[in-house]
Amino acid sequence: MTGIAKTPEPPYYAVIFASERTEGEKGYGIMADEMVELASAQKGFLGIESARDKDLGITISYWDSLESIKIWKEHSAHRAAQHKGKTEWYQKFSLRVCKVERHSFFEM
Repeated sequence: MTGIAKTPEPPYYAVIFASERTEGEKGYGIMADEMVELASAQKGFLGIESARDKDLGITISYWDSLESIKIWKEHSAHRAAQHKGKTEWYQKFSLRVCKVERHSFFEM
């Protein structure tokens, strides 16, 4: 998935993950692709947007409910990726969960 996610009418939820990586690939790209594919198949998943430069990465996933977010957080493969993130891939990260109450979309 690339580009801007086309989400339904609000309300829905956004999980904003911002990170600074450690040096080296260490399998990160493959795991990131696998997590997007797996998340996309989860009940309640609405879309994803992601961008990364050499210093900062930001990924926003969209979900229909807090329950869907909780189930994804606890998914065994996602938990394994979270562990690798803390031990190998990230110098630091933040995670924010927000309720989207309004949105607009423009396309030329």
